[in-house]
Amino acid sequence: MINVTKTFFPPIEEYVSQLKRIWANEWLTNRGELVLELEENLKDYLKVSNIILMTNGTIPLQIALKILGNQGEIITTPFSYVATTSAIIWENCKPVFVDIHPEYLTIDETKIEAAITDKTTCILATHVFGNPCNIEEIDRIAKKHNLKVIYDAAHSFAVRYKGKSVFEYGDVSTCSFHATKLFQTGEGGAVFCENESLRHKMFYSHNFGHNGPLEFHGLGINGKVSELHGAMGLAVLPHLDKILESRKNVVELYDLKLNFDKLNKLKIREGTYWNYSYYPVIFQNEEKLLLVQKKLNSHKIFPRRYFYPSLNNVPFLPKVTMPISDDIASRILCLPLSHDLVKKDIEMICQFINS
Repeated sequence: MINVTKTFFPPIEEYVSQLKRIWANEWLTNRGELVLELEENLKDYLKVSNIILMTNGTIPLQIALKILGNQGEIITTPFSYVATTSAIIWENCKPVFVDIHPEYLTIDETKIEAAITDKTTCILATHVFGNPCNIEEIDRIAKKHNLKVIYDAAHSFAVRYKGKSVFEYGDVSTCSFHATKLFQTGEGGAVFCENESLRHKMFYSHNFGHNGPLEFHGLGINGKVSELHGAMGLAVLPHLDKILESRKNVVELYDLKLNFDKLNKLKIREGTYWNYSYYPVIFQNEEKLLLVQKKLNSHKIFPRRYFYPSLNNVPFLPKVTMPISDDIASRILCLPLSHDLVKKDIEMICQFINS
């Protein structure tokens, strides 16, 4: 069976070596030695100045919206995972969808200003499949209208844009370290925030609001990550360069073997060092997609319709039309992509699609 993605498991002895440190320390959570070490190692690897590890990639979005959203309107993309929109609603804010660019698949920055009202507080944009948004234009619009920018960068581990980590853009940037992600801690995520005052709020908000054991800075929830997750991250991180290189080889073989006369693929924004996180292809129509999906499934190959449906169609929101996102969501399929996908399987997948 070939799934759309596959978790990278580090050699078990390397994970056990980290677990032994936990047993020796007798410390399981509350930002122990391994979590602190992983934060430092990630800062060094990603070349970023700050990071706060959290339970998953959704909690930092919720905390950011709690602090910055002010129960207002949040301009966002309909082409993302459901967590992007549900986090907005969960924090009693209102998602205002703006359609996407047909090639980059990120929010169409040329349509943002038309959606701004006196109730708008934030722009929450997704770097889709690790492909950066038009960061400069979003920043210009946000400053002009006094808005905050939150980036859902769940897919963007190791992505660099114009020479620096994509996590260094926006007021807040978040990432997921879910088991299926490029870098994983089983469950987990992180927040990045350049502003020291805002970062302090993000930090105490994920730790019940604590200011030491007996006092409180303010309101908070529990978004901490355990030492067990820290151990997994410390065991996975040394393998990241190898993982990236192997995924790059898979992408290059897809590029070589697929017939793009009747397929389109993601256009990576200029100035981007991409991380080869997903391999989406866009079919001529939904009928062709379903035909290919059925054929692949019959051979135990399981690509994923991702993102589908377009989030403007989720049942807990009033339905609005987003022509480009609706169209792309109906025709896009993410092909299997993992660190150990072998040449013969890639060629077989391509043969089925091409035929």
